[in-house]
Amino acid sequence: MWGTVLASALLLAGGTPAVAEAAWSPSPIVWAACPDDPDSPGAPDGECGTLRVPLDWNRPAGPSISLALGRHRATDSAHRLGVLLADFGGPGSSNAEIALTPGVYSPEVRARFDVVGVDVRGTGRSEFIRCETTTAPPGTEPRNRAEFDALRAYHRKAVADCRAHNRPVFDHANTADNARDMDAVRRALGEARISFLGISYGTLLGQQYAELHGDRVRAMVLDSSIDHSADVRRFLGDRATAADELFRQFAAWCDRTTTCALHGRDVLAAWEQALAITGNGPDLRDRVFKDMYGPNWDDLAEAIAGTLAGRPPVSAQFEYNYASIRLAVVCQDFDLRIRDFAQYSALHAEELRRGPIMRGSMLSHDEAVACLGVPGPPANPPHRLSIPRAPRILLLNARYDPATPYAWALAIHRQAPANTTLLTYEGSGHGVFERTPCTLSAVNRYLLTLQLPPHDVSCPAA
Repeated sequence: MWGTVLASALLLAGGTPAVAEAAWSPSPIVWAACPDDPDSPGAPDGECGTLRVPLDWNRPAGPSISLALGRHRATDSAHRLGVLLADFGGPGSSNAEIALTPGVYSPEVRARFDVVGVDVRGTGRSEFIRCETTTAPPGTEPRNRAEFDALRAYHRKAVADCRAHNRPVFDHANTADNARDMDAVRRALGEARISFLGISYGTLLGQQYAELHGDRVRAMVLDSSIDHSADVRRFLGDRATAADELFRQFAAWCDRTTTCALHGRDVLAAWEQALAITGNGPDLRDRVFKDMYGPNWDDLAEAIAGTLAGRPPVSAQFEYNYASIRLAVVCQDFDLRIRDFAQYSALHAEELRRGPIMRGSMLSHDEAVACLGVPGPPANPPHRLSIPRAPRILLLNARYDPATPYAWALAIHRQAPANTTLLTYEGSGHGVFERTPCTLSAVNRYLLTLQLPPHDVSCPAA
């Protein structure tokens, strides 16, 4: 099966799996010019490499897989501070590509750090996971037991097919495995400690690395954090609340902004009318939800106004291979197993109660529904954060975030109060470290000097 709960528990407690990890020795990374890729902007001064790591960290002498890396060397080598590893989340982002992309990091950071990105398992050039489906899924909001059973049967087949086409990495792609890979990269680079920047789902990688190897962390920034302690009820409900909070922020913006396509109208009434026109259509809800990430209020208003004028939007796909890799990652990092229609009905009612405007969060709802097809307990069980050996970590989160609710940042801060400082961006959107001079300067100051505010702080909305 897909790892064991016991192995994950031992891993996080520093038990037998950690001993097996220490017994493994990395080969040096061979760096070379990056392969030509018309879809990747790359950088003329970047380089690419690979590192072979055990497929199963509990069997370090067994089969291995290859991880793809990208590196941009510090431009001020005389004042180099070390290595900055980064994970921009998804899951599905190509971190190797992002490390080589000009403009992602400030000139000061690129001058003082070797910026290294690792395509975690199943992404980019690291054993890419791709699931192919030939049949359309049933509706994701079943109204009765028969529809629920049909939806579960569909996803069971989809997961089984995806697993069959992507073995063996599919069974070993959860975030605990990726955290152990990250330390393998540190060792292969010859670094005693590393700095880390994680965004969105990449924050879970940072948290789990800090649990395992907190004493090997120089600095860590977690921007828009995943709360690994969330059970299925909070996983669905917290995001449903957050989505509605974002919509209210949009409505307030539209009321005071003359260029809004819905300015002068009752925005909530217009939204309800648009939903009725589309039959509560997922394309409209998906478009609006994605516009909240920026946020892109102008486009959100146009999506609703266009629907009212007979031009409903077409949903765009998530980045990279998110729809495929979430089955091997999210479904193994969280316990999203819904037992039966009775439990589903109770959970969905809670979604609608906490998020009546947006009808819940499509992101968390679709993830939970996709995980209907996954057998057994999660290989990387959710738990409260415990990082006693880690240095103080900088947490950033927008007060209004559709994907990683502010409530999750508060929960993480409460779980590790001695090891975290929280910076609240008093605005909307997902991913905020470069949002304003206030947020960026706080991150750069910490990464470059290890100086953190003496207490929790906030940055005004842009």
